[in-house]
Amino acid sequence: MNFNRLTKKNIIINSLLIISYLIWNNIIGDLKSEHYYLPLIWLIAFYSSASSRKVILGFSIFILFWIIYDSMRIIPNYEVSTVHIRKPYEIEKWLFGIQINQLLLTPNEYFAIYNNKFLDFLSGFFYINWMPIPIGFGIYLFIKDKYLFLTYSMAFLFVNILGFIIYYIYPAAPPWYVELYGFDLKIGVQGNRAGLVRFDNLIGFPIFEGIYNKNANVLAAMPSLHSAYPVIVLYFAFKKGMKLLAKVLFTIFLFGIWFSAVYSSHHYIIDIIAGVGLAILSLFIFDKVSKLEWFLKKIRKFSAQIS
Repeated sequence: MNFNRLTKKNIIINSLLIISYLIWNNIIGDLKSEHYYLPLIWLIAFYSSASSRKVILGFSIFILFWIIYDSMRIIPNYEVSTVHIRKPYEIEKWLFGIQINQLLLTPNEYFAIYNNKFLDFLSGFFYINWMPIPIGFGIYLFIKDKYLFLTYSMAFLFVNILGFIIYYIYPAAPPWYVELYGFDLKIGVQGNRAGLVRFDNLIGFPIFEGIYNKNANVLAAMPSLHSAYPVIVLYFAFKKGMKLLAKVLFTIFLFGIWFSAVYSSHHYIIDIIAGVGLAILSLFIFDKVSKLEWFLKKIRKFSAQIS
């Protein structure tokens, strides 16, 4: 079915999707402004013009990612599996501990003591782009190469779904949780900007406070999907054959995100390693799947609809 045409059938299906989304979010509860902005943006883009309709349909894969992530609120992972708080901390200290004045500190604890304004700004700058860069790269691919854009979007969705599954199998507390609450499990803890508060203070605006107050799953530090996204972007930058400068910038972004995740106490180094490993595994599996005839046929058909 060609969904980018304004047929009676497509209008009905589109309306049912919007109604279903709103009903679903009312069932979950805790409605926020973005739960109304999303269907509003969809409706405006869908009915404005053929071009805007193609854009919103193309980025529907990213919208699906957001809906899945946001829906994790309905069943918190700590209700499904045992939350790991002490063990990741001890493993991190054992593998990457830093000896200071006869004390063995995790890298997060070290940076909580030894930090400076330059690194505060740098880490905040990189971390604020954890999603804008992948989406911006997606926009570039959408303009330049619809087929590669769709494979990139599907790979992005795939790595997230695998990561979400692991969050429910192995819930893990982030470093800032241990700093604030120790090793006891406390239900209902809100997201925390941790070391990124120093960036907010530097720029005089609580940008990260607004972001982490909306965190749908606090006890989900391993694997670090923040660290997986730059790997996906860099892989597809090479696949696209982008210029050397672009590849260098994406590589800097990759290492910047990894450093910032640890510096800001949002992830252990072992979370980073797990995130990178997940990205590599996801790309390996996805590469095999993307060569199957049925997959190629679907992608070509969808690519033709948004071209």
